[in-house]
Amino acid sequence: MKYISAQEAADRWNLSRRRIITLCNNGRIEGAQKAGATWIIPDNAQKPSDARIKSGKYIKRKEGQTDA
Repeated sequence: MKYISAQEAADRWNLSRRRIITLCNNGRIEGAQKAGATWIIPDNAQKPSDARIKSGKYIKRKEGQTDA
């Protein structure tokens, strides 16, 4: 199996290297392994879906701000 570095995955998926490392630490990239101090990611790994809330329901609003 061929592996790529966190930086190569970041370039491929248009994310930052730090975001890739965070995804690896949280177990969101299947097959990613720690090799010493670096993460190695399978070449055929899929980009994880964006798990952030997109509905806007939980957006923090400033005092006095209302929906327009």
